[in-house]
Amino acid sequence: MSDTAPNPDHRRARQQRGIRRTVAILVAVVAVVVGLQVYKVTREPALDREALREQGTLVFEQPRRVSAFELVDHRGETFTPEQLKGQWTLAFFGFTQCPDICPMAMAELARTMEALPPELAERTQVLLVTLDPARDTPEVLAEYVPYFHEDFVGVTGEFLTLKRLANEVNVAFAKVTQSDDDYTVDHSGNIVLFNPMGDYHGFFKPPFDPTRLAEHYGSIVAAFPH
Repeated sequence: MSDTAPNPDHRRARQQRGIRRTVAILVAVVAVVVGLQVYKVTREPALDREALREQGTLVFEQPRRVSAFELVDHRGETFTPEQLKGQWTLAFFGFTQCPDICPMAMAELARTMEALPPELAERTQVLLVTLDPARDTPEVLAEYVPYFHEDFVGVTGEFLTLKRLANEVNVAFAKVTQSDDDYTVDHSGNIVLFNPMGDYHGFFKPPFDPTRLAEHYGSIVAAFPH
């Protein structure tokens, strides 16, 4: 009487083939989803300024030059208007001890970067500019900002310099005392856009959807005279 039970090696081989097939299918599905997002950003007709405004994105007819400033990034390197030139910059003004709005915005910016075509992502700088320099030292920013994306940059410096820059890009903020030894910072939630000339080009209003933000940003870049 012959033994008809499956050989364990054959069974293991079939299981491995099944796992590889499942993984391949999942990878293909993810590739299709990412491809559709990139296609949406790169192939759909660019939205004009009025259409963008209706959807919460404001683009200035004439970009605005910002005053000279000297700050420092989370690597301890000097950050001036020169670091805004040569690429597009998406900047969020917040602080590391913000309980919800700031980490949510940073996470959405990370997802937006994933939705951008690679060539546009490479030309995009993302900043967290602190509104709480007393607590947000370069060392604190170095622990916080790369958590969201390894290429994101944290910026801090003298309070008055940060306040002047925030005022120039329409970011309102105020220190709010919670107790004798604690405080928070109320602030605007816009994402500020600087163009490759280093000029204040416009801003995106919350709430942020990464796919929509990528689409709007792509439209602005496409319309910019190169």
